[in-house]
Amino acid sequence: MDITFLVFAGIAVLFAGISKGGFGSGAAFASSAILAIILPPAAALGIMLPLLMLMDTTSLRAYWGKWSWTDARLLLIGSLPGTFLGAVFFVVVNPDAIRVLIGAISLAFVAWQMLSRSRFLSLNESRFGARAGLIAGVILGFTSFVSHAGGPAAAVYLLGQRLSKTTYQATTVIIFALVNFAKAVLYAGMGIFTFEGVTTTVIFAPVAVLGTWLGIRAHFLVSERLFFALTYVMLTLTGIKLIYDGLV
Repeated sequence: MDITFLVFAGIAVLFAGISKGGFGSGAAFASSAILAIILPPAAALGIMLPLLMLMDTTSLRAYWGKWSWTDARLLLIGSLPGTFLGAVFFVVVNPDAIRVLIGAISLAFVAWQMLSRSRFLSLNESRFGARAGLIAGVILGFTSFVSHAGGPAAAVYLLGQRLSKTTYQATTVIIFALVNFAKAVLYAGMGIFTFEGVTTTVIFAPVAVLGTWLGIRAHFLVSERLFFALTYVMLTLTGIKLIYDGLV
């Protein structure tokens, strides 16, 4: 609980809460990437999951019943084998490989976001079919388990369904509320949760709730451009750092 940890954890949890609340959707996994710089990956994931679940619970009320259950169901079905594959991967590889993977996902997220806002990639011209939803669900489950980074896979599919801003956000909220619950059961069985991690979760719970409330308010009132710009810079630097640490 030194000053470095408090600063890193505070920024990570606040960013995650704002994103979970619906502002800068998909960037919540940045919290795990930030913590993985100063903590073993398993510890970072174990600390963040209960906080992410608290954020899910906080934001559910604002978006209750506004989701597209047809799309959510496809992603959830696909997430089941994806989550299992993520658990197997987590068991058989070492922490450095997980650092490299989290770093690579961070850089890939930035690249995808930039492409999706350019002329080179447009996901809003046609709807995806059921097969694409199931495949996206598998990727969602895997990346969510190993780095809490299921947001990009869900976004690629859901943006292609041409949902409204609020329906899109509500759908991601219900998906990850259920996926995170399943992950929590597996994390507990794998010993990822620790006493120190739970203590940290309790300390930062108010920050998580505050961030989620700010995200819900900002979702309806504020442009996301500045938040995304900060997120891109942060994730790029974090991704490079994690890949370097994992390889060296």
